[in-house]
Amino acid sequence: MKPCFSSNHWRTVPPHSGVTRRELLRMGVLGALSVGVHSLTDRAAAQAGASWKAGVARAVITPEQAVWLAGYGSKRVPDGKLHDLWAKVLALEDATGNRAVLITTDFQGVPREMSDRVFAQLRQQLGLERHQVMLAFSHNHCGPRLGDDLGDYYPVEEEQVTRVEQYTTQMETKLVALVDEALKQLSPATLKQGVGMTGFAVNRRNNREAEVSELLAQGTPLKGPVDHSVPVLTVTRPDGKLEAVLFGYACHPTTLSFTTWCGDYPGFAQLALEQQHPGTTAMFVNTCGGDQNPLPRRSVLLCERYGRMLAQAVEDTLTKDLQPISPKLRTAFSHVGLAYDKVMTRAEIEPDLQNANPIRARWAARLLRRLDAGETFGTSYPYPLHAWQLGGEMLMLGIGAEAVVDYALRFKKEFGPGTWVCGYVDDMVAYIPSRRVWEEGGYEGGSFLYEYRHPALRWAGDVEDRIATGIHALVKKVRS
Repeated sequence: MKPCFSSNHWRTVPPHSGVTRRELLRMGVLGALSVGVHSLTDRAAAQAGASWKAGVARAVITPEQAVWLAGYGSKRVPDGKLHDLWAKVLALEDATGNRAVLITTDFQGVPREMSDRVFAQLRQQLGLERHQVMLAFSHNHCGPRLGDDLGDYYPVEEEQVTRVEQYTTQMETKLVALVDEALKQLSPATLKQGVGMTGFAVNRRNNREAEVSELLAQGTPLKGPVDHSVPVLTVTRPDGKLEAVLFGYACHPTTLSFTTWCGDYPGFAQLALEQQHPGTTAMFVNTCGGDQNPLPRRSVLLCERYGRMLAQAVEDTLTKDLQPISPKLRTAFSHVGLAYDKVMTRAEIEPDLQNANPIRARWAARLLRRLDAGETFGTSYPYPLHAWQLGGEMLMLGIGAEAVVDYALRFKKEFGPGTWVCGYVDDMVAYIPSRRVWEEGGYEGGSFLYEYRHPALRWAGDVEDRIATGIHALVKKVRS
């Protein structure tokens, strides 16, 4: 049965969004839908857009063995499959041969050790440099563990360690093969962009989960910053076929907490779009949802509903006059060192061997083993930053891990309409607080870096300034 896309049934801008149209225009959320402000006329841009080449590839990544599910800090053995998990690749080439590759996956998190190996293989086998590739993961909590991602989260079972290592190696090989396939599929295409809206994401720092349903029923506005925009990029062949649609949203895929393979709401959204458009590949990127949850949650029905709401926002956008993207591509990449507030010493770590929190106890034991082996801990962590300029119309930024929504709101305001800010790229670093969130503390901004294997409990307070400085340098490079 095809999904229902009745706009009367699924309201894409609910009254609890807390953001006015004027504010959205000011932040650049709706600006990309404006007509008549392009550097080229729509007709000229459409003709130029045909000079793009695009290639698409996809593969199922649902584990065939019982690899534990990732996230939630416990042993989670899979008990079945609601739908398959996917890795998908979009390769782009502009009119002068410059290339970029976006990989989207239904993984919870990709550890740096894994992504570094993938990038190295892509360079050796396909000649792609780091600045040309983004490896995005949806942060889906009904997907499999990978390598050392959140390694201290889980009880140690040797058989499971072996299975995770084997699966991770298989995925590295599969991702490289998919990129190769997408590059081989490069052929003429037109790129266009637009922005939709949907409103199920809630700022979890400012609203108690147990109270959200009642507040919504009362029509009470929810608190805290959100980003309800749904950026959309279409890839269309010369014969009019919609080859791919890329879309994003800022929200944790944590509607579900059971032990069944599933892509959570992004998985349902992609399935709905692909059912509505046979032969099209739908791809999802999590923008900056580190402090955003789908609320209420914890049921398959809600998960399906949020997926349909997101798909409907994309569908609504496809009916509008999308902005053509001229065939010019520039890409840039860098690491910025995020400083730790204080690196832990042996004397500070040793008491945590007896900590009642098993995650922290495992963290302490691992750090002490590193010290016993003669290692020293660094004072900062290399954080990945990307900037891709597509024509004069679209700027795609990629930043690592669980960045809070403030980053998307800031960069879209600073760089203007057509700006995408993708979190959860390349490396599951940790929560990345803005200065505001760092000062407030709490889970996203406080002393919880141990959950991500860092030799410190907290970032230094200048984390936002460091990231912003790095992003501005990259944008200047791709726009010069």
